[in-house]
Parts: sequence; C-alpha cells; structure tokens
Amino acid sequence: MMVNEWQIKQQICDVGKRMYDHGFVAANDGNISFRLGDGRFLCTPTGVSKGFLKPADIATVDDKGKQLAGPKPRTSEILLHLEIYHEIPKINAVCHAHPPHATAFAVAGVDLPSGILPEVEIFIGQVPIAAYDTPGSKSLAETILPHLKNNANTIILANHGVVTCDKDLQQAYFHIETLDMYCNILLLSKQIGKIRSLPETKVRELLDIKEGMGISDPRLECLQTHETNPEACVLAGSDEFLRGFSTVAIPQHTPDADGHGHGNGIAGTPSQAGQPQPTPVSSGTFPAIVAGRNIPGDEGLGSSSDTARKRAMEDEIERLVQVITDKLVQASGGP
Repeated sequence: MMVNEWQIKQQICDVGKRMYDHGFVAANDGNISFRLGDGRFLCTPTGVSKGFLKPADIATVDDKGKQLAGPKPRTSEILLHLEIYHEIPKINAVCHAHPPHATAFAVAGVDLPSGILPEVEIFIGQVPIAAYDTPGSKSLAETILPHLKNNANTIILANHGVVTCDKDLQQAYFHIETLDMYCNILLLSKQIGKIRSLPETKVRELLDIKEGMGISDPRLECLQTHETNPEACVLAGSDEFLRGFSTVAIPQHTPDADGHGHGNGIAGTPSQAGQPQPTPVSSGTFPAIVAGRNIPGDEGLGSSSDTARKRAMEDEIERLVQVITDKLVQASGGP
C-alpha cells in the first residue's frame, strides 16, 4: 500500500485535535497510529497533547515497536496498537482515548447493552470490555486479543478507556464519537425512564444491512453457522445496564433528634436491592416541613417529592374551596 506519509501525519494531527476538542482526551492522554504497509507504522509521540500535534512530531516504528524515526519518543502504548495490526491485516488505523461516558462504563465494569440504536448496531456492534492491565505493558495488549479474534472494532478497556480500529483514520475515530454518544444517550435515557430494546427480528434486519455493507460481525457468523436454528444466536444483550445502575442496597436513613436523616434512602420505600427501608423509630415520626409550614400527619414522609405532592394537593383543595365559596357568595347576592 503506497501512501503519502506527510498527508497521513497531517491526518493523525487532525484526528488528535478532534479527540482533544471533543473532550475524549485530556492533557497528554490518548494515542493514534497508522499502518504504512511496509512493516512500518506511524504513531503519536508520548508526552504531547493530541490537541497540539504537528506532523513533524509523529514517530515511525517497526512491527516490534522499535522507533525508527521521529524527534520525540513514540507512545508507550504502541504494543496495544501492534497487537491489533498483527491480528487483523485489513486494519490500517488505531485510536485510543478516554471518552468520558464510555470510560464511565469501563470504570463501572458494566457491559453495554446492544439492540438499541441502529447506527451502533451497524457500525460498531456489540462492544466488549477487556480485562484491566497496566497501560503500556505487553499484558495490556494481550487482553484485547480474544475480542480481536471475535472481529470487534471497538473495545472498552476496563478502568482505562477505549480502543478503536478500522481501515482508515477517520472511521477509527468515528467509532469513538459513536460510542461515547451512545453511552451518553444510554445514561440520559435511564434517567428519563425505561430503555426500550429493538426486537430481535429488527436487529436481524440491521445485521443484513451490515452484511451488505461488507462489515463483519460475530452475530452474522453465528447465524450462518446455525442457519437451521437461528434462535441459538443471541442477537441482542446484555441486559445488565437495563436492569439498573446498582444491585447494592441504598444506605438507609438514620434520623437524628431534629428529624434530619443521614444516607440516601427514603423511609418506608424499597431500596434498589429490594430490601425494605426502616421507618423512623424511637420518639415517633418527625413532622415534614415545606417552606416553613408544618404538614401534620404521621405518614412517615421521608421524601421531598412525597412532601411536595402532599403540599400541592392541599394547596389545590384550598384553592377549590375558595372558588366554591366565592361562587356561593355571588349566587346569594352577598358582598
């Protein structure tokens, strides 16, 4: 493959700036590389912000990671990139970054669900999480090997970030944008309500489109292997994120003498783990106070939302009573 090295170096700088401008890397984080095709690879230097790269900064290494050219030492994570190039000959570009929303999943160790957004299904597919290992080590490079064998072009690195790859620099970078946007949408959707998954029949249609575009996916291989029994292939998963943010019980309220509680629980309501929360004991219930007004009753109000609803209901009743009273006065010819 004949390429213009200077143009590729400029592309690497452009991708680095986009990563930096989008907040996918901070300070000197991240690294980018490109296969030249003659046993040589271009890569970003260590200790240089990706937002301020110059073509002259880009280093050249051989297929073992030994630096051949460049004024600054090559990235310490070139072994991770080389593992991808050695495993998948058609890959020509690799990007590594720390996009915040995707890295949140990496830190939490929660698998991304699939079968949600069409663009993600077609261009990325199911996203695996590789086991953690020390950045820059040969062991880290080896953690992604099983996922590369499974044709993943986007891999989350546990407690670290993400690594993406494709035939050119733009597509490898686009996978980072798509992934982080997807993770952001998942997190926002979870706050709004229940996330709806696509039916497997619709996922199958997306996989057919993907196949027509010449993009590999392990689910396609599974369907071909189990042609007479497609039900044997899982087209959409995991549901770990869809079940909830945590399976750990929320800390319970511990009321003080003044009625203020410590912890994140709501008295009288179940926690995320399904365990009942204790209601205040000892001297009885504590009064709920909204805007300086005492709301009577011993309903065990422990949540501002419950209190606000009760206060709003009382205000509405009071308003209706006043309206009815005014109408009666008018009907009787009163003042």
